[in-house]
Amino acid sequence: MGSEPKVIIIMGSGSDLAHAEKIEAALTNLGLSSEKRVASAHKSARHLLDLLDQYEAQGGPRVYIAIAGRSNALAGLVDASVVAPVIACPPYSEAFGGADIFSSLRMPGGVGPTLVLEPANAALAAAKILGLGSQSIQDAVRDLQRHQEEKILEDDADIR
Repeated sequence: MGSEPKVIIIMGSGSDLAHAEKIEAALTNLGLSSEKRVASAHKSARHLLDLLDQYEAQGGPRVYIAIAGRSNALAGLVDASVVAPVIACPPYSEAFGGADIFSSLRMPGGVGPTLVLEPANAALAAAKILGLGSQSIQDAVRDLQRHQEEKILEDDADIR
């Protein structure tokens, strides 16, 4: 049984790597470990389901972040297949003027991944979820919030 909190970042294709690396960097800043994997709900469903079975068998606190655009079946299939929380963080697409986001918004009944558009915010959401069972993760989130507040106060002082 794995007891170390982990975030599993699943990309629909290798073209999502830059987006995943932004999430990974934000997770690292919060002191969280992550793993990146590539599996498509459309093109390699068996591979995806096998990966999920392996992660679920490991146990321990975990959150999945699914990165897929266009027709985002990835977040839905991951969520329908695991008991851990799932965050959909699709990359922005110019091709459809951003309209492909709708595939991440409408999920079937009983399938409920959270949707977070900004990579750093997806990492923050994962940290807050995992922080429910970890004081050190809560402390990292508080430190981030404190730093953000200090920056606003500095900006306010600078313009006065």
